[in-house]
Amino acid sequence: MSAQSLMMSGNAASQAETPVGELDRVIAELRDKATEFARLAPREKAQLLREQIPALRAVVEGWVASACQAKGIDPATPMAGEEWLAGPATTMRNLRLLGQSLEQIAASGRPPLGRAVRTRSLAGEARVEADVFPGSAHDAALFSGFSARVLFQPGLDEAAVRERQASFYQRRDPVGGVSLVLGAGNVASIPPMDALYKLFVDGNVCLLKMNPVNEYLGPHFERGFAPLIRRGYLRIVYGGGEVGKYLVEHPGIDDIHITGSDRTHDLIVWGPPGPERERRRAANQPLLQKSITSELGNVSPVAIVPANYSDVELWFQARSVASMVANNGSFNCNAAKMLITAADWAQRDEFHRLLVRALGAAPLRRAYYPGAHDRYRQLTEGRTCERLGEPGADQIAWTLISGVDSATPDEKLFHTEPFCGILTETALPAREPEAFLSAATHFMNDRLWGTLNAAIVIHPGHERDPVIGQALDHAVRDLRYGTVAINHWPALGYGLVTPPWGGHPSATLGNIQSGLGWVHNTFLLEGIEKSVVRGPLVARPKPAWFVDNRATDRIGRKLVAFEAAPSWFRVPGMALAALGG
Repeated sequence: MSAQSLMMSGNAASQAETPVGELDRVIAELRDKATEFARLAPREKAQLLREQIPALRAVVEGWVASACQAKGIDPATPMAGEEWLAGPATTMRNLRLLGQSLEQIAASGRPPLGRAVRTRSLAGEARVEADVFPGSAHDAALFSGFSARVLFQPGLDEAAVRERQASFYQRRDPVGGVSLVLGAGNVASIPPMDALYKLFVDGNVCLLKMNPVNEYLGPHFERGFAPLIRRGYLRIVYGGGEVGKYLVEHPGIDDIHITGSDRTHDLIVWGPPGPERERRRAANQPLLQKSITSELGNVSPVAIVPANYSDVELWFQARSVASMVANNGSFNCNAAKMLITAADWAQRDEFHRLLVRALGAAPLRRAYYPGAHDRYRQLTEGRTCERLGEPGADQIAWTLISGVDSATPDEKLFHTEPFCGILTETALPAREPEAFLSAATHFMNDRLWGTLNAAIVIHPGHERDPVIGQALDHAVRDLRYGTVAINHWPALGYGLVTPPWGGHPSATLGNIQSGLGWVHNTFLLEGIEKSVVRGPLVARPKPAWFVDNRATDRIGRKLVAFEAAPSWFRVPGMALAALGG
């Protein structure tokens, strides 16, 4: 399924464009270091990652302050916690866990998974899966009841999964290469973590081009990643679309990773829109003759399996969905965009009422991402909308569009990621839980654009039921999404860092959907089909990412300190902060 492009993703002008001569020099210097870095021993790379942690720790205050200023967030409020959690905390965890895996590679050739790898029958089909979270006693204590596993592609057995793990580190005398990362403009941890993947999983030195939207973070990254930059393994440059085009076409660049839109991806791979692009696509002759990986967004669905939920369960899930919408002003590729319910679900109206209450209480946010107002206008014109809040000139009201006909094949809201605070609700005619799971799976796969992430909310009694439990297994197996989350926001799979994050591998260059390739993936797994994240229907204490958590900023600060230096002595303080939410 192709996206219906609004052709108005918006552009920001770079205020710090790197001159062409400087770009050439930087690429030449990186090429000179490519083989040296590729052949650096795993233990030396682990040491390099350890050196990164105090360097990054020294810049986090300024990093978060800059992000808050750009997004209109008071840094002294709980909302600032979003920037702590989705910025330095996640990046610090990525550094630490990659270093840990490289130490294990140095000791035994691969990060050990032990009994975490197994073959089991998933809806009648034998599939290999691996537990990737919790990975430590600390993880289990801080995220009680949560888990994540990786489901591998059909046809792989356990021996093949183990053999393919950390494949770069099985090569003899690798030459290395230069990877270009075209950084995302929305979430602060995306650019550095994409670069870390190219460096320490793929084995290439890296050129990171900052997105003009958040290039204000570049100076913080230059200081925070000084150990890698000093050694000549990482460089950071600036500029808009023309700089990006120059770098993509530069003969010194070997491969590319982009986090952004499918429009930008297709412009790079197939050329400008028009007959020539379509000819190339039909003949499978891409203009780009380099490998490219990508993460390109999603009309992210949340399907609520009909059941008789308690008041506490309904209210928790209403706040959960509201948080998926409101976080970061809804400028997230994994923000909830499509709520899928059963038409005859007895609690459908009550859930709507609670969702309005939860989302209506969420503070409106600065619409900082370019093009947001245009997207909002074009997607809401002529529709019946429920607008929550009184937006200022630079804000957009949280907006619910309910009762959209699920049978309409050309519905724009099914094919266009709003990338602003719009949540659409559609109802399926299926009445029974097992029938709803089947119908919702087909709807998500066949009607919605994107393959990045999907969520299913299901009552634990239904999970335990043999028939409904098997229907859930079918849904998890069959959904063509890179992350499937049960009862919680799929962004948790992003933040945990151990699960691979990316679009489902069914995408192609010609129909790219949410992209191809993986990031994070600190166990260095290959042959991945998807990550599956689970949590309890009601989590206690209140999750740190909930929009009504009063301690998100305190939790975020403490989590950064913990990820920099994990210790049981830090756990009680984090627990107290969490209880204060």
